[in-house]
Amino acid sequence: MGLMVAGARFVRAEAVLVAALGVLAFLISTFVDIAEDLTEDPAHVFDRAVLESLRVAGDPNNPIGPKWFEIAAADLTALGSVAVLVAIVMVVSGFLLLKRRPLAVISLVTAGAGGLAMSQALKLVFGRERPPLEYRAVEAVNASFPSGHAMLSAVIYLSLGAILAKAMRRRREKAYVMSVALLLTLIVGLSRIYLGVHWATDVFGGWCIGGAWATTCWLAAWATERWHGRGGMSRPQRLPVRPAPSMSPAVTGE
Repeated sequence: MGLMVAGARFVRAEAVLVAALGVLAFLISTFVDIAEDLTEDPAHVFDRAVLESLRVAGDPNNPIGPKWFEIAAADLTALGSVAVLVAIVMVVSGFLLLKRRPLAVISLVTAGAGGLAMSQALKLVFGRERPPLEYRAVEAVNASFPSGHAMLSAVIYLSLGAILAKAMRRRREKAYVMSVALLLTLIVGLSRIYLGVHWATDVFGGWCIGGAWATTCWLAAWATERWHGRGGMSRPQRLPVRPAPSMSPAVTGE
Protein backbone atom coordinates (compact mmCIF):
# COMPACT_ATOMS: atom_id res chain seq x y z
CA MET A 1 0.00 0.00 0.00
CA GLY A 2 2.84 2.34 0.89
CA LEU A 3 4.49 1.62 -2.46
CA MET A 4 1.30 2.52 -4.33
CA VAL A 5 0.98 5.78 -2.41
CA ALA A 6 4.61 6.63 -3.15
CA GLY A 7 4.06 5.83 -6.83
CA ALA A 8 0.98 8.05 -6.97
CA ARG A 9 2.90 10.90 -5.36
CA PHE A 10 5.72 10.50 -7.88
CA VAL A 11 3.28 10.60 -10.79
CA ARG A 12 1.69 13.78 -9.46
CA ALA A 13 5.03 15.43 -8.78
CA GLU A 14 6.60 14.39 -12.09
CA ALA A 15 3.57 14.48 -14.38
CA VAL A 16 5.56 15.98 -17.27
CA LEU A 17 8.24 13.31 -16.98
CA VAL A 18 5.69 10.50 -16.91
CA ALA A 19 3.90 11.99 -19.92
CA ALA A 20 7.18 12.30 -21.84
CA LEU A 21 8.05 8.66 -21.14
CA GLY A 22 4.58 7.61 -22.28
CA VAL A 23 4.92 9.59 -25.51
CA LEU A 24 8.37 8.11 -26.11
CA ALA A 25 7.10 4.54 -25.67
CA PHE A 26 4.14 5.20 -27.99
CA LEU A 27 6.27 6.73 -30.75
CA ILE A 28 8.84 3.95 -30.69
CA SER A 29 6.22 1.19 -30.72
CA THR A 30 4.38 2.89 -33.59
CA PHE A 31 7.58 3.21 -35.61
CA VAL A 32 8.34 -0.48 -35.06
CA ASP A 33 4.83 -1.40 -36.24
CA ILE A 34 5.19 0.71 -39.37
CA ALA A 35 8.63 -0.74 -40.13
CA GLU A 36 7.34 -4.30 -39.73
CA ASP A 37 4.44 -3.63 -42.13
CA LEU A 38 6.64 -2.30 -44.96
CA THR A 39 6.99 -5.70 -46.60
CA GLU A 40 3.28 -6.51 -46.42
CA ASP A 41 0.87 -5.85 -49.26
CA PRO A 42 -1.71 -3.87 -47.21
CA ALA A 43 0.89 -1.21 -46.43
CA HIS A 44 1.82 -0.87 -50.10
CA VAL A 45 -1.84 -0.72 -51.14
CA PHE A 46 -2.44 2.05 -48.60
CA ASP A 47 0.58 4.04 -49.78
CA ARG A 48 -0.40 3.67 -53.42
CA ALA A 49 -3.98 4.74 -52.69
CA VAL A 50 -2.85 7.87 -50.85
CA LEU A 51 -0.43 8.82 -53.62
CA GLU A 52 -2.96 8.34 -56.41
CA SER A 53 -5.61 10.30 -54.50
CA LEU A 54 -3.30 13.31 -54.69
CA ARG A 55 -2.93 13.10 -58.48
CA VAL A 56 -5.25 14.07 -61.31
CA ALA A 57 -6.89 10.91 -62.64
CA GLY A 58 -4.86 9.46 -65.50
CA ASP A 59 -2.01 11.96 -65.03
CA PRO A 60 0.36 10.83 -62.24
CA ASN A 61 2.75 13.71 -62.90
CA ASN A 62 0.06 16.32 -62.15
CA PRO A 63 -0.76 16.89 -58.44
CA ILE A 64 -4.31 17.94 -57.63
CA GLY A 65 -4.96 21.61 -56.96
CA PRO A 66 -3.87 24.83 -58.64
CA LYS A 67 -0.32 25.31 -59.86
CA TRP A 68 0.44 27.93 -57.19
CA PHE A 69 -0.31 25.35 -54.49
CA GLU A 70 2.23 22.95 -55.96
CA ILE A 71 4.83 25.74 -56.07
CA ALA A 72 4.03 26.66 -52.46
CA ALA A 73 4.40 23.03 -51.39
CA ALA A 74 7.81 22.86 -53.07
CA ASP A 75 8.86 26.00 -51.19
CA LEU A 76 7.53 24.83 -47.83
CA THR A 77 9.10 21.39 -48.09
CA ALA A 78 12.52 23.09 -47.99
CA LEU A 79 11.82 23.90 -44.33
CA GLY A 80 12.76 20.28 -43.66
CA SER A 81 15.91 20.20 -45.78
CA VAL A 82 19.29 19.63 -44.16
CA ALA A 83 20.64 22.98 -45.38
CA VAL A 84 17.76 25.01 -43.93
CA LEU A 85 17.69 23.11 -40.64
CA VAL A 86 21.47 23.43 -40.18
CA ALA A 87 21.18 27.17 -40.78
CA ILE A 88 18.39 27.42 -38.20
CA VAL A 89 20.39 25.44 -35.64
CA MET A 90 23.46 27.64 -36.18
CA VAL A 91 21.51 30.89 -35.82
CA VAL A 92 19.62 29.74 -32.73
CA SER A 93 22.76 28.27 -31.17
CA GLY A 94 24.56 31.58 -31.59
CA PHE A 95 21.71 33.39 -29.86
CA LEU A 96 21.66 30.86 -27.02
CA LEU A 97 25.40 31.27 -26.55
CA LEU A 98 24.94 35.03 -26.29
CA LYS A 99 22.31 34.35 -23.62
CA ARG A 100 24.77 32.01 -21.88
CA ARG A 101 22.67 28.89 -22.33
CA PRO A 102 25.33 26.29 -23.19
CA LEU A 103 23.20 23.35 -22.06
CA ALA A 104 20.43 24.33 -24.50
CA VAL A 105 23.02 24.60 -27.31
CA ILE A 106 24.43 21.15 -26.52
CA SER A 107 20.93 19.67 -26.44
CA LEU A 108 19.94 21.26 -29.78
CA VAL A 109 23.16 20.36 -31.61
CA THR A 110 23.07 16.81 -30.23
CA ALA A 111 19.47 16.42 -31.33
CA GLY A 112 20.23 17.64 -34.84
CA ALA A 113 23.46 15.70 -35.38
CA GLY A 114 22.06 12.53 -33.86
CA GLY A 115 18.88 12.82 -35.89
CA LEU A 116 20.79 13.22 -39.14
CA ALA A 117 23.01 10.22 -38.40
CA MET A 118 20.02 8.12 -37.39
CA SER A 119 18.11 9.10 -40.54
CA GLN A 120 20.93 8.05 -42.84
CA ALA A 121 21.50 4.81 -40.94
CA LEU A 122 17.82 3.82 -41.07
CA LYS A 123 17.64 4.57 -44.79
CA LEU A 124 20.57 2.20 -45.36
CA VAL A 125 18.97 -0.48 -43.21
CA PHE A 126 15.56 -0.44 -44.90
CA GLY A 127 16.63 0.61 -48.40
CA ARG A 128 13.05 1.27 -49.50
CA GLU A 129 12.57 2.70 -52.98
CA ARG A 130 10.76 5.98 -53.47
CA PRO A 131 7.53 6.35 -55.45
CA PRO A 132 7.92 6.03 -59.23
CA LEU A 133 9.49 8.97 -61.06
CA GLU A 134 6.25 9.93 -62.80
CA TYR A 135 4.71 10.82 -59.43
CA ARG A 136 7.52 13.08 -58.24
CA ALA A 137 7.07 16.82 -58.54
CA VAL A 138 10.59 17.57 -57.21
CA GLU A 139 13.94 15.82 -57.24
CA ALA A 140 14.88 13.40 -54.45
CA VAL A 141 17.84 11.18 -53.67
CA ASN A 142 18.71 8.21 -51.40
CA ALA A 143 16.28 5.71 -49.88
CA SER A 144 12.69 6.46 -48.98
CA PHE A 145 12.09 5.14 -45.44
CA PRO A 146 11.96 6.96 -43.15
CA SER A 147 11.43 10.41 -44.63
CA GLY A 148 14.48 12.47 -43.70
CA HIS A 149 12.58 15.74 -44.09
CA ALA A 150 9.78 14.55 -41.81
CA MET A 151 12.17 13.10 -39.25
CA LEU A 152 14.61 16.02 -39.06
CA SER A 153 11.86 18.65 -39.00
CA ALA A 154 10.30 16.80 -36.06
CA VAL A 155 13.67 16.67 -34.29
CA ILE A 156 14.65 20.31 -34.81
CA TYR A 157 11.31 22.10 -34.58
CA LEU A 158 10.09 20.13 -31.58
CA SER A 159 13.45 20.62 -29.83
CA LEU A 160 13.31 24.35 -30.54
CA GLY A 161 9.72 24.46 -29.33
CA ALA A 162 10.71 22.77 -26.07
CA ILE A 163 13.62 25.18 -25.53
CA LEU A 164 11.48 28.24 -26.20
CA ALA A 165 8.54 26.96 -24.16
CA LYS A 166 10.90 26.50 -21.22
CA ALA A 167 11.56 30.24 -21.28
CA MET A 168 7.85 31.14 -21.37
CA ARG A 169 5.90 31.76 -18.20
CA ARG A 170 2.31 31.69 -19.41
CA ARG A 171 0.68 28.46 -20.50
CA ARG A 172 -0.84 30.02 -23.60
CA GLU A 173 2.62 31.16 -24.69
CA LYS A 174 3.99 27.65 -24.19
CA ALA A 175 1.02 26.20 -26.07
CA TYR A 176 1.53 28.63 -28.95
CA VAL A 177 5.21 27.84 -29.33
CA MET A 178 4.65 24.09 -29.29
CA SER A 179 1.70 24.42 -31.68
CA VAL A 180 3.87 26.27 -34.20
CA ALA A 181 6.57 23.59 -33.87
CA LEU A 182 4.01 20.85 -34.51
CA LEU A 183 2.48 22.77 -37.42
CA LEU A 184 5.84 23.20 -39.16
CA THR A 185 6.57 19.50 -38.67
CA LEU A 186 3.21 18.54 -40.16
CA ILE A 187 3.56 20.91 -43.11
CA VAL A 188 6.96 19.52 -44.08
CA GLY A 189 5.82 15.90 -43.85
CA LEU A 190 2.57 16.41 -45.73
CA SER A 191 4.37 18.34 -48.47
CA ARG A 192 6.62 15.31 -49.05
CA ILE A 193 3.58 13.11 -49.67
CA TYR A 194 1.87 15.70 -51.86
CA LEU A 195 4.98 16.19 -53.99
CA GLY A 196 5.23 12.44 -54.54
CA VAL A 197 8.76 11.99 -53.20
CA HIS A 198 7.69 9.83 -50.25
CA TRP A 199 5.10 7.22 -49.44
CA ALA A 200 2.73 8.14 -46.62
CA THR A 201 4.24 5.50 -44.32
CA ASP A 202 7.69 7.01 -44.91
CA VAL A 203 6.45 10.27 -43.43
CA PHE A 204 4.55 8.61 -40.57
CA GLY A 205 7.67 6.65 -39.69
CA GLY A 206 9.81 9.80 -39.90
CA TRP A 207 7.48 11.69 -37.60
CA CYS A 208 7.52 8.85 -35.06
CA ILE A 209 11.26 8.28 -34.88
CA GLY A 210 11.99 12.01 -35.08
CA GLY A 211 9.57 12.75 -32.25
CA ALA A 212 11.03 9.89 -30.24
CA TRP A 213 14.58 11.21 -30.65
CA ALA A 214 13.51 14.77 -29.79
CA THR A 215 11.79 13.44 -26.66
CA THR A 216 14.90 11.45 -25.73
CA CYS A 217 17.08 14.55 -26.03
CA TRP A 218 14.60 16.52 -23.93
CA LEU A 219 14.66 13.84 -21.24
CA ALA A 220 18.46 13.89 -21.23
CA ALA A 221 18.47 17.68 -20.85
CA TRP A 222 15.84 17.43 -18.11
CA ALA A 223 17.92 14.88 -16.20
CA THR A 224 21.06 17.00 -16.57
CA GLU A 225 19.27 20.08 -15.28
CA ARG A 226 17.96 18.15 -12.29
CA TRP A 227 21.40 16.73 -11.60
CA HIS A 228 23.00 20.16 -11.56
CA GLY A 229 20.05 21.76 -9.80
CA ARG A 230 19.29 24.19 -12.60
CA GLY A 231 15.95 25.31 -13.97
CA GLY A 232 16.44 24.93 -17.73
CA MET A 233 16.47 28.20 -19.63
CA SER A 234 16.29 30.31 -16.49
CA ARG A 235 19.57 31.21 -14.88
CA PRO A 236 20.28 30.11 -11.32
CA GLN A 237 19.06 32.80 -8.99
CA ARG A 238 21.78 34.53 -7.04
CA LEU A 239 20.99 36.10 -3.73
CA PRO A 240 21.91 39.80 -3.63
CA VAL A 241 25.00 40.54 -1.62
CA ARG A 242 24.18 43.04 1.09
CA PRO A 243 26.92 45.32 2.40
CA ALA A 244 27.92 44.73 5.99
CA PRO A 245 26.35 47.25 8.39
CA SER A 246 28.73 50.01 9.33
CA MET A 247 29.71 50.16 12.99
CA SER A 248 29.23 53.49 14.68
CA PRO A 249 32.06 54.94 16.79
CA ALA A 250 29.97 54.43 19.88
CA VAL A 251 29.89 50.70 19.28
CA THR A 252 33.50 50.27 18.18
CA GLY A 253 34.81 52.44 20.91
CA GLU A 254 36.60 54.82 18.57
